[in-house]
Amino acid sequence: MVLRSAGCPAFLELGVIREPSSATGRFVLGITGASGAAYALRLLEVLLRGGHEVHLVVSDYGRRLLADEAGVRTITLEGLLPDLASSTGDDPRGQCDRGRDVGALSGRLVVHPNRDVGAVIASGSFLHRGMVILPCSSASLGAIASGSGSNLLTRAAMVCLKERRPLILCHRETPLSLIDIENMRTLTLAGATVCPTNPGFYLHPRRVEDLVDFIVGKTLDLLGVEHGLKTRWEGAGRVDQS
Repeated sequence: MVLRSAGCPAFLELGVIREPSSATGRFVLGITGASGAAYALRLLEVLLRGGHEVHLVVSDYGRRLLADEAGVRTITLEGLLPDLASSTGDDPRGQCDRGRDVGALSGRLVVHPNRDVGAVIASGSFLHRGMVILPCSSASLGAIASGSGSNLLTRAAMVCLKERRPLILCHRETPLSLIDIENMRTLTLAGATVCPTNPGFYLHPRRVEDLVDFIVGKTLDLLGVEHGLKTRWEGAGRVDQS
């Protein structure tokens, strides 16, 4: 019997799992109900444009978040990133085959139902280069810290910990309760990286998009993914100390 997650292409059938190439990678993206839909959508866009394969799982409150903050009604490429889905890709001359280009993008985005705890991303034998939960709510943070795998998102995160793969938790809520702090401590000791969505201002952001890119760039750096976002400090002129 062949087991396959709903919507997964044939190459994801158990027993036919391929190891990601060195040039591009396979990543898991989780979206929960903390505010910050713009972060998640931008990260997804950059990964797909970079040729990476993304396995997406969205919690129930994550779906509400996407609807409330970004007007997303369907968890598809067209619903999440309509501009990307309707574009002709990265060809500056606009001469690529739009249907083929959009089809390739859609093929690299695999959406898993959060209730499907038997999906491939819940298995340690499914190879990928890391998981990001962006944004990560306090509720999901606590569930992962306590070892609760009652849904696919938290179970996939627990698999990352046991397999010693990168797990990036982009917690957004503030202020922090002692429970949050203790959960962060527990997860850090277990091998996760807690990356709060706190943008820096030393690059002199001029738009909200600049602040979003700062966090997305930091997340990509933690995953080891090359990108062209201008998010790194490159030094500045010396300050007159006189």
